[in-house]
Amino acid sequence: MTTRKLPDNLHRDTLAVRVAVDKSQYGENSEALYLTSSFVQPDAETSARRFAGTEEGFTYSRTSNPTVASFEQRLAALEGTEAAIGASSGMGAILMMCMGLLKSGDHVVCSRSVFGSTLGLIGNLFGKFGVETTFVSQTDIAEWRTALRPSTKLLFAETPTNPLTDVCDIQALADLAHNAGALLVVDNCFCSPALQRPTEMGADLVIHSGTKYLDGQGRVLAGAICGSQALIGGVFAPVVRTAGMALSPFNAWVVLKGMETLSLRMRAHSSGALALAQWLETQPGVARVYYPGLASHPQHELAMRQQSGQGGGVVSFDVRTTSPESARSNAFHVVDSTLVCSFTANLGDTKTTISHPATSSHGRLSEDQRQAAGIGQGLIRVAVGLDHIDDIKADLLRGLHTLA
Repeated sequence: MTTRKLPDNLHRDTLAVRVAVDKSQYGENSEALYLTSSFVQPDAETSARRFAGTEEGFTYSRTSNPTVASFEQRLAALEGTEAAIGASSGMGAILMMCMGLLKSGDHVVCSRSVFGSTLGLIGNLFGKFGVETTFVSQTDIAEWRTALRPSTKLLFAETPTNPLTDVCDIQALADLAHNAGALLVVDNCFCSPALQRPTEMGADLVIHSGTKYLDGQGRVLAGAICGSQALIGGVFAPVVRTAGMALSPFNAWVVLKGMETLSLRMRAHSSGALALAQWLETQPGVARVYYPGLASHPQHELAMRQQSGQGGGVVSFDVRTTSPESARSNAFHVVDSTLVCSFTANLGDTKTTISHPATSSHGRLSEDQRQAAGIGQGLIRVAVGLDHIDDIKADLLRGLHTLA
């Protein structure tokens, strides 16, 4: 069968359904799923070349697999990078990044507003191995600049952040990093490449938790790093081959199918989230709303420039309280009063999810760390799915109306 080459300059919506659909002799119109741990070699000489890396070919699924390769090719196309490499989860991707780039004596500058597990991995676990980390304000460029040292190897941020949706200036951080001889790594989980391409604004590497919007239905764990071929193939591929945080072929296949509808879903998530955020701002039981799509958001204009004019699908808010002691009980009351929203820490699902960050995603942090990150006991996060937004408003109102 003759393979036709896709034309250049296709839109991202088309890339999401056309890249890496390799037709076999059967002519299937969907990606094949290669469930195998290893691959039979045609002869000893070919096997030797493939294991040595001097000839392309599959040997063992921890090292490479056709279905995983299809996922990597498609994600790289969507992010506009030379290459991508899959990982077992989003945290697996960050672990791979740290193992590939950092050694004892190196220094990292990281936003203090990143995901709780990221704080723990970079700040605590790698601290045991001699890597120093300085945590800074997500939005204060002066703090990032002051934190730089001769030993700084990378700057790490997620934008928008989980769960307060703070937005950093990617281009400004990229300039800082490059002037210091460091790399900028951006976690693009909340926006996905449907809304934001960090490398177009100067980032060197992009981290993904494919568990979230790339899959889109809360089915499997997956992660990835996107970047240059030199870093992906020369630095991170050996880490996966040795350390084994490989993406499973089945999970890669599931996320491949999810990515086909990514752009459509992100527009729907963003539309619903904006409507919910605007409604929450009018509710007496709500003290503050965090959402980049709102004009009241401190980085609204920056977010609109970086995120294709969309706010994304995650809205967080502080419940109104009469005393600091009642914040947690009031938040628990709102969460427990919902009947439609799924009470789970995951996000990016077609189903709207609700969570209490201080006791879930950021529950393992100390109270001082949570306060530094702005995570209060009265904070609730809602990841808006594809449910009708009126049903989600009514669901939240069940608990909110008693706090007015």
